[in-house]
Amino acid sequence: MFFLIFTIVFLPWNSHADDSGYNEMEMCFKNFITCELTRTEATNHFNGKPFKITMIDLFDVQRESDVQIVTGAVQCFVDGQSLTLYVAVGITKILEKEQVSYYTVRDKDFSILATELFRFPYKERCKWSQYWVDID
Repeated sequence: MFFLIFTIVFLPWNSHADDSGYNEMEMCFKNFITCELTRTEATNHFNGKPFKITMIDLFDVQRESDVQIVTGAVQCFVDGQSLTLYVAVGITKILEKEQVSYYTVRDKDFSILATELFRFPYKERCKWSQYWVDID
């Protein structure tokens, strides 16, 4: 009985979706976060110190109303130390194109609610699917 509950509760998101959809979401997430963190104005997360992104991990994808909420973490190496940043991105579809509407980064893990995310509107800089190539 415990195994059945454990299996149902802890299945990764991608086991419920087709692989190409998950792979596209993961690639867009990684490219978007890399672009946002490496642009000039983003260095405030690192207090102006040089950094290297060592890992970007997609945690979860949820839907709240017309917003798809994508959460994950970024592992960075800054000033001889490892630092983890937690990220939430709100994606909306406009004319069948996905674009970022909301974006926030914190140094502590957080449970994200759509109302909380809406306090962080995104001014377009890096595109969500800028580097994704759809081969279909």
